[in-house]
Amino acid sequence: MRILHTSDWHLGQHFFGQTRQAEHVAFVDWLLNLVVEKEVDVLLIAGDVFDTGTPPSYARELYHHCLAELSKLKVQCVVLGGNHDSVAMLNESSGILARLNITVVPGLMTDPMEHVIPLHNRQGTQQAWLCALPYLRPRDLVVSQAGQTQQQKQAQLLDAIQQQYHSIKLLADQQAKRLPIVGTGHLTTLGASVSESVRDLYIGLLDAFPADAFPDFDYLALGHIHRAQRVAGSEVMRYCGSPIPLSFDEAQQQKKVLLVDLLANGLVDVTEQEIPEFRHLMSLKTSLAELPKQLENLAQKASKQWPAWLEIRVDSDAYLSDLQPRIEALTAELPIEVLRIRREHQGSQEGLAQIQEQQLQELSVEEVFSRRLALEELDEAQREALVLLHKQLLESLVVESDEL
Repeated sequence: MRILHTSDWHLGQHFFGQTRQAEHVAFVDWLLNLVVEKEVDVLLIAGDVFDTGTPPSYARELYHHCLAELSKLKVQCVVLGGNHDSVAMLNESSGILARLNITVVPGLMTDPMEHVIPLHNRQGTQQAWLCALPYLRPRDLVVSQAGQTQQQKQAQLLDAIQQQYHSIKLLADQQAKRLPIVGTGHLTTLGASVSESVRDLYIGLLDAFPADAFPDFDYLALGHIHRAQRVAGSEVMRYCGSPIPLSFDEAQQQKKVLLVDLLANGLVDVTEQEIPEFRHLMSLKTSLAELPKQLENLAQKASKQWPAWLEIRVDSDAYLSDLQPRIEALTAELPIEVLRIRREHQGSQEGLAQIQEQQLQELSVEEVFSRRLALEELDEAQREALVLLHKQLLESLVVESDEL
């Protein structure tokens, strides 16, 4: 059978005030064509279907449209909740979707057998079992105790996640009848590379789960990390990444989905399928002198239908009051929309002192954090781990506020 592994659609995302609706519609159309072309039997969405717990109406409509079209194609679908998704919202339509051969697992279920799902090909023959585990919220797994240290809380949570995986895998083993078993997860896994230089993190994080603590699956379909990659070099543990770049630092990534081929004796092959770039995103670091030529070159990668979205970082030590009008004049006749303008200091000053020379509105939360971090004496692995944890904490705050 053939499984299409996807994750982190983030339907409904707003990007510096811009909607991603056109890109998501284009992705869904491309995905439906791919399902037909590659004769896919099962579609997995490994969490973060939506960007917030209260997505806009177009995002909900697109979600249901996509699933309805897949049902017409006799493709089985499994939708898993992620840390950005609302359990209650995903659960609203799960009963109706179940009649269309679509299983929604929004969160940790009361009955453990609801996480053990038979997977069928388009002819209706069962070919595998799925241990369908979504994002596991700490509050569903552990109860904090007075006097616990951060390390004790961390150990308690990681142990609870491991027990959850092994208990669900045991239930699947009891049902397996020599069929392969696929696992899922929406979490940060130690051994996942967070940069193009393929550096692995081996530092304790509250939300990070050791790769060797997973049970043995024939394939493990992971979500939450937005760049497609193997975990710790494994062929069977994979992140597929997000289908569109969700931040400027993802702009240079080639986005992918994964085609997973299984036979009765296990995994046969995993094929990376590149997703077209619907809209060109770029973070451009330049000088005012070089900017006009660079904008002309970038305009060739865009169109009126798909204008390029830019972040422009201008090298300048002085505050330029007319910087934005200058850039607006340069891009007025080009298929380019500048979403953020920042000044990059050429001097050697570091840390928080540099912030005082810039207006607060020019800096993001991440930039303030990174400049404060620069003052600390840390090795590279520790620095990367803290940046990742800061990002996860910000995401959790956004989700919790959406669910209030």
